[in-house]
Amino acid sequence: MNTPHAPVRCLTEVTDGQAHALAELLIDCVEGGASVSFMHPLSVPRALAFWRGVAEGVARGERALLVAEDASGIVGTVQLVLAQPENQPHRADVSKMLVHRRARRRGLGEALMHAAEQLARESGKSLLVLDTASGDAERLYERCGWQRCGTVPGYALWPQGGLCDTTFFYRVLDA
Repeated sequence: MNTPHAPVRCLTEVTDGQAHALAELLIDCVEGGASVSFMHPLSVPRALAFWRGVAEGVARGERALLVAEDASGIVGTVQLVLAQPENQPHRADVSKMLVHRRARRRGLGEALMHAAEQLARESGKSLLVLDTASGDAERLYERCGWQRCGTVPGYALWPQGGLCDTTFFYRVLDA
């Protein structure tokens, strides 16, 4: 792993400027072909609405939002969905792992995942789950020690259209 030059921190609130930076990051990832629940083209108002919804979840303590920043601003993010059904208090979902195209191959994905795992431990979580489209992200999660559950063919659409397979992963956290 390359040493990331973008420290990771947890946001306890999301400012308007941060929401705009996160919207730009999301739009960049969708334009680059990432299957992250949005279709191309993704408008700024739609991306901002998404991040404002995330900010509300952060304010309610339902999710944690981690960001990686360099001199240019926010270049990566990942979320922990902490609010789970009452019979799953030990579990969290990892969601919206995004790294700007200009900041990839610098170790930011691993840094974000390690920070998310540590925050999950600190939040009393012992099991994490996620899903991802096939490709580079799968390799990242495997490098980070995640276990593959299986792949569902045609689970979602690529941003430009066309079905993509989705692979599910889990990670049991040690104390």
